[in-house]
Amino acid sequence: MMRSLLRGVRGGYAFLIPVLAIAAAGGVAACQGCKPPSQGAATVEDAAAARPTVRLYALSTVAGALEPCGCTKDQLGGIDHLAALIEAQRDEAPGRLVLGAGPLLFTDPEVKAERASQDAWKAEAMALAAKEIGLTAWAPGENDWALGAEALVKYSEQSGAALLGGNLEGAQGVRGVVVREVPGVKVGLIGVSDPKGRAGTYPAGVKAGPALDAMKAGVAEAKRQGAQVLVGLAALPRGEALRLADHVPELHVLVLGKPSERGDGNDGPKPPVMIGSTLVVETPNHLQSVAVVDLFVRDGGDGPLVFADAGGVARAEELMSLSARIRELEIRINGWEGDRTVSAKDVADRKADLERLRAEKAKLEAAKTEVSGSFFRYSAVEVREKLGADKDVAGQLLAYYKRVNTHNKEAFADRVPEPPAKGEASYLGVDACTNCHDEARKVYDATAHARAYATLQQDFKEFNLDCVSCHVTGYGKPGGSTVTHNASLQNVQCEECHGPGSLHAENPEKKGLIVLSPPPESCVSQCHHPPHVEGFDPVAKMELILGPGHGRD
Repeated sequence: MMRSLLRGVRGGYAFLIPVLAIAAAGGVAACQGCKPPSQGAATVEDAAAARPTVRLYALSTVAGALEPCGCTKDQLGGIDHLAALIEAQRDEAPGRLVLGAGPLLFTDPEVKAERASQDAWKAEAMALAAKEIGLTAWAPGENDWALGAEALVKYSEQSGAALLGGNLEGAQGVRGVVVREVPGVKVGLIGVSDPKGRAGTYPAGVKAGPALDAMKAGVAEAKRQGAQVLVGLAALPRGEALRLADHVPELHVLVLGKPSERGDGNDGPKPPVMIGSTLVVETPNHLQSVAVVDLFVRDGGDGPLVFADAGGVARAEELMSLSARIRELEIRINGWEGDRTVSAKDVADRKADLERLRAEKAKLEAAKTEVSGSFFRYSAVEVREKLGADKDVAGQLLAYYKRVNTHNKEAFADRVPEPPAKGEASYLGVDACTNCHDEARKVYDATAHARAYATLQQDFKEFNLDCVSCHVTGYGKPGGSTVTHNASLQNVQCEECHGPGSLHAENPEKKGLIVLSPPPESCVSQCHHPPHVEGFDPVAKMELILGPGHGRD
């Protein structure tokens, strides 16, 4: 446990959270030249009874993740759920700022020509949703320039948020510092970024200078403008970003994000760390969770503000461990739905274990800590369906999906699958299979696979390039289907697992023309893999699609 709490071993420093927490409880300032907070102990209970001076909602590496994609129940993510959380907390924290670091708008740094319209509209939907949640500023990453500098400026204006990257040269619309005033305090926001791609190149016309120099200059400028609370936003490699806190001790909070992101894979959570008196936070990518930092400014005399930890950081490792165990159980229980091989008692026992873990986590989160003077509280909130869906943001997402559906239906109307090579099989569709396999067809019709396409249609996603491939058969394969040409191959049909069947239909007695017993792992390689599905057991799930004439006599 002690080793796991050791963080930030960068450039010759090491930070031990429990020691810092003890120092904070005694009112000891952690940065050189900072005046200790005034005395007058407060407890977490006192803090809960009062509104924070300012609440920070911090997001890292959103990377175009409007909502999660997949068939796992209650997946993490969804900007409509985040919006609902922020709106529900409006009264308890009227002085709030929503901040980001790392790519916001696009999943990848490049946009393929065929996806240009869809990805542009997706970025616009993200920008408009960001405005609804009150995004104040973000430090951009490489992905944000995917459609060029002018597009990024447009999206920034639509979001209402400031682009912050004080070390960037030639970056249109990007500045180094903004100061925002909430009741009772001025907050200085200073951003730096290193939007460098894999090949070591930057977006067209953009150069990155030393981030440390820019952060120091930004802090000085924010203080000149009267900022009392200083928050850094850094889209940098994590090691380099941590060194900022070591060399700029005036920062109260530092929000980290990646300088670039690629693909839809989800990262695991990272615990917050204290570097001197700076709280450093980085949330997992794709809106899986949001970091909530409540800052309570109390009279500390004429010296610089120093915030003591009144809850969250010292217990972060334990809370993360509990969260992981809770998520693991949730995934296991979700995976048992409809599984005939799992006993009802096992399910009930695991649900009881889940409730015990949730209660243990809630108790730990509510633990009291005595502090003096100004203080902060940190919490990581998972973005889940239970938070609800903000009506306005959900409406924007629906408008985006409808817009894309209408466009792609026409734009790809002439896209037909390539014909199979001479002597190779093509796809026929489930109706052709039924001619000889009527028992198997009855089994198939009772599975979720038989309704896969309808789940897209009900949400206006059947022509969406992000969605359709896992809901039709033979997508993008010779003799198979495309985004618009799939009438006989809608849903996840027989040939998705058994292979194209035209040659088998012509000569059913000849061996080797069809895959008789598909390996369960083939499901994982095609669609049922993270982040679309978590904890997928292909062997167990295979049992759910078997029946008389289909794997069982």
